[in-house]
Amino acid sequence: MTALARKIGVYIVTAWVAITVNFLLPRLMPGNPIQTMIGKLQGRVTLQMQQAIQQQFGIGLHQSLWSQYVSYWSQLFHGNLGQSITLSAPVSTVLGQTLPWTVGLLGASTVLSFVLGTLAGIALGWRRGSWLDGFLPVSTFFQAVPYFFLGTVLLLVLGSDLHWFPVLGNYARGLTPGFNGPFLFSVVRYAELPAATIVLSSIAGWMLGMRNMMVTVMDEDFVLVARAKGLPTRKVVSYAARNAILPSVANFSLAIGLVVSGALLVELVFNYPGVGNLLLQAVLNQDYPLLQGIFLVITLTVLGANLIADFIYVFLDPRVRQEA
Repeated sequence: MTALARKIGVYIVTAWVAITVNFLLPRLMPGNPIQTMIGKLQGRVTLQMQQAIQQQFGIGLHQSLWSQYVSYWSQLFHGNLGQSITLSAPVSTVLGQTLPWTVGLLGASTVLSFVLGTLAGIALGWRRGSWLDGFLPVSTFFQAVPYFFLGTVLLLVLGSDLHWFPVLGNYARGLTPGFNGPFLFSVVRYAELPAATIVLSSIAGWMLGMRNMMVTVMDEDFVLVARAKGLPTRKVVSYAARNAILPSVANFSLAIGLVVSGALLVELVFNYPGVGNLLLQAVLNQDYPLLQGIFLVITLTVLGANLIADFIYVFLDPRVRQEA
């Protein structure tokens, strides 16, 4: 079995464990949380919705835990994540409406912070000891500030006080959603402050990591030989950066989970209609089917992003390709 196949196998096992825990969690809670939830919402839950929830969790059907587990997997393969109590809609439909906003905001912000931090780290490592090192304390300060606090400060100062950016929401009211210029421009404008919060909070890690690796790689023999041969500076830097970036790519997969948690907090601060706001509603209303669906989607999304990062690492490092 190749190294790459083993990695894929690990991710498959991890996904299976996550799905199994997601299935067991409400069933192992003391008492009957699903029946309690339905009881609290009497008058707001239709008989059809009650039957759908009972079927999903095996309540009153006298099914064994194994039968419920098999049924749960069958529903997942058919894209059925259950019925949301508070929103009176299928969980898959609710997530389909909110997940694109979170993925767009999180994806763009994460990639942007990684690219900017890596490029800045390359420059700082190549010109170590110069005036560029003055950016390090500033970036470290932003990294030390919690996501929600930094987002609140940017919201109050740049949004409410200076009116440089729109605040609260995902696009201007009155616009027709679709692939048209005014709507897309409004979406970008409303995402600028949340994205800036995520980028400022996470860029320092990439910058410091890349700088330290560049400083280490600059003393390697292949860099010294390249310099001795009189190669252009840009080519020497590219050789050094390609080797120095490998640990950053490996750390990228580990940092995704932290960025996801921070992005959910940012959505709450800016009232951004993504998974973060949806998760808060589900917790406050004890909407267990919706909570299960959100946790499952977040887990699988993080695993998928980690798998993509591993593929990129294999592409960049010839040694790993030979092992695979």
